[in-house]
Amino acid sequence: MPDPDVVLMQRLHDDHAEALWRFCRRLLPTDRNLAEDVAQETLLRAWRDRRILESPSPAVRAWLFTVARNIVIDQWRSRKVHPETPLADPPDEGVDDESDQVLLSWVVADALTRLSPEHRAVLLECYYRGRSVAEASRRLGVPEGTVKSRTHYALRALRLALEEMGVGA
Repeated sequence: MPDPDVVLMQRLHDDHAEALWRFCRRLLPTDRNLAEDVAQETLLRAWRDRRILESPSPAVRAWLFTVARNIVIDQWRSRKVHPETPLADPPDEGVDDESDQVLLSWVVADALTRLSPEHRAVLLECYYRGRSVAEASRRLGVPEGTVKSRTHYALRALRLALEEMGVGA
């Protein structure tokens, strides 16, 4: 019979390692090795905090992403205190606010890739590019009512994608 600890860790890895790795690569796009270290440290912290491993999968993923994000922010802060530490420099002002916004935009961008092309297109036109329903209708070549309904269902699909990634609303 397999060791329950091994089974638990294997499930953690199978369910979340790939998404965590992608998230870490987005946090640290210029340093693959550091992204790998952050992902490994995050999984190790999950292993040490067994109660999180018994939570529902979306809660585990949200916890993992939060821990990874905090590790990166702590490293940025450490870099400011100890400049000899090899780590890319974050922006000088508003690191916390700006990093939160950057991380959020990465997570939303990842969630957008999980939507259908039609849903993604209508959200990009209406929200990202700031076009009106009439303008989006003309650009997409569909009736205005279709733009409205696609927007409604696209937002629902985006919310679901974010929840599946462990990001709660």
